Amino acid sequence: MANQLTWWPSPAKLNLFLHITGRRQDGYHHLQSLFQLLDQGDQLAFETTTNGAIQLMTPLPGVADEDNLIVKAASLLKQYCHVSQGANIWLDKRLPMGGGIGGGSSNAATTLVVLNTLWQCGLTLEQLEALGLQLGADVPVFVHGRTTFASGVGEQFVDTEQPKHWFLVASPGVHIATAEIFRHAELPRNTPTMQWQDYHFDSTANDCQTLVCQYHPKVAKLLHWLLEYAPSRMTGTGSCVFAVFPDQSQAVKVLQAMPAEFAGFVAQGVNISPLHSQLEQWKNG
Repeated sequence: MANQLTWWPSPAKLNLFLHITGRRQDGYHHLQSLFQLLDQGDQLAFETTTNGAIQLMTPLPGVADEDNLIVKAASLLKQYCHVSQGANIWLDKRLPMGGGIGGGSSNAATTLVVLNTLWQCGLTLEQLEALGLQLGADVPVFVHGRTTFASGVGEQFVDTEQPKHWFLVASPGVHIATAEIFRHAELPRNTPTMQWQDYHFDSTANDCQTLVCQYHPKVAKLLHWLLEYAPSRMTGTGSCVFAVFPDQSQAVKVLQAMPAEFAGFVAQGVNISPLHSQLEQWKNG
């Protein structure tokens, strides 16, 4: 059945930098980051049903369906818009879990955006972003669908056109819990805020990187290896790291030389989410 359905992109993202500028009373952190969307990621397919049930046809090992962000997103939208229909959902999982490249958050965003259309909910992107924030801090940026500077707790956006660099995204095969990193006493939380216009890769950092490398030697080892070839950095709270290249062939060459203990893929940065590009074509087609 899934072969006859439309597959929708659920793109990866990179945090080209991640500064933690403070902490709120409720424990959330004030951040500044540049979310770079990529042209690679997972894929999702949807079939609307009349029985009202939300069913994930491709469960993830070790993740209960009710804990899966895809099911949570569909249920939240259904409840918010009083939808009587249900949905069968298929996931083609390609991105590593717990990698800091937005897999689960992107899945949730694709679910909100596509079912908003298929169920004819009629919500605006801004309304969907607000719903997405209930599911996780990274969900709104994927709903928003633009490469963007983010601030606040990650929900205030200033869109930016970035050069379409090529990235080698590499995974050390380590799962890192975001909550643990943000709770850690040694995490720096006082990086001065900067103006978006002043962004340069070389003058920014990932404030979580030193802490993660300290506790996860495999992340440190991978980063050390990549830095021999190109400017490199950890994304999000890890564990994925990335290297920046001016062209595809150089990135592929380094990927081919990478030690077998690591996994990776090459992707190009895009300024508009592949999900939004496809949705636009679908509506006009």
